[in-house]
Amino acid sequence: MSLFNRIVAVLLWLGLLIAGLYVTIVPFQAIERLQTFLVDWQGKMLAYQAANQTNFIVAQISLGLAIVLVFGGLFIAEIWTGRRRGVRIRTAEGGTAELDTDSIARHLEWRLDQLAEVITVVPSVKSKGGSVDIRLEIETAPDVDVPMKTDEVVDVTRAIIEEDMGLRLGKLDVRVRYAPFDAEWE
Repeated sequence: MSLFNRIVAVLLWLGLLIAGLYVTIVPFQAIERLQTFLVDWQGKMLAYQAANQTNFIVAQISLGLAIVLVFGGLFIAEIWTGRRRGVRIRTAEGGTAELDTDSIARHLEWRLDQLAEVITVVPSVKSKGGSVDIRLEIETAPDVDVPMKTDEVVDVTRAIIEEDMGLRLGKLDVRVRYAPFDAEWE
């Protein structure tokens, strides 16, 4: 839905930009053309209505339903994401519970922040079916070995999610950035 939203937004803003510039540059011609278009359209609609009243009403109803279905469906899809705020887990005795994604993020932040040379951790957790997708933004000391630290973070995250919390890890995306060099690092 995100790509669709971006395409629609770009086309909408581009169309409004062009229309706004056209109205600004030649305002009287723009109004005259709009009036001519509306008068012509009204004449065609009146002729179509006079030709067959029943077909005109059926066309009105069909167009109205199509508008409600398309734009209503897009509106509902935009508002209702369908994503749960939690992840369902099963216990060893057969019970179930739902763990909030914000709780998972806070727990990851607390545990990963304790790793050596990790300054800050900003986790983003999304529920996806029976698993969780995690994105970690990590700020490290300027002299850290990034591949080794990334491997350590991935291993610890996998252990926390799968072993400690009993969840299934989906996609894990780790983004590492160095902290600015301070006098103490030089």
